[in-house]
Amino acid sequence: MGQFCHSCGIPLDMPDIKVMAEKFCQHCTDDEGNVKNREDIQKGIASWLKSWLPDISEEEAMKRADHYMRAMPEWAE
Repeated sequence: MGQFCHSCGIPLDMPDIKVMAEKFCQHCTDDEGNVKNREDIQKGIASWLKSWLPDISEEEAMKRADHYMRAMPEWAE
């Protein structure tokens, strides 16, 4: 299995994805390579969900994003 972002799960070997820190993608880090806060990542994942599930409510997208994030190494409980 290839490398993946430990925050959002995106494959780090995709051509359009820049690796900003060893285990994190450009979407999950700031300009210095620090991981963004959990709420910002959750909003980004919820937005991605809504892009292919347009009828989902914002509340449901945020709930699903939260559930998904718990499986990521950075956010595992």
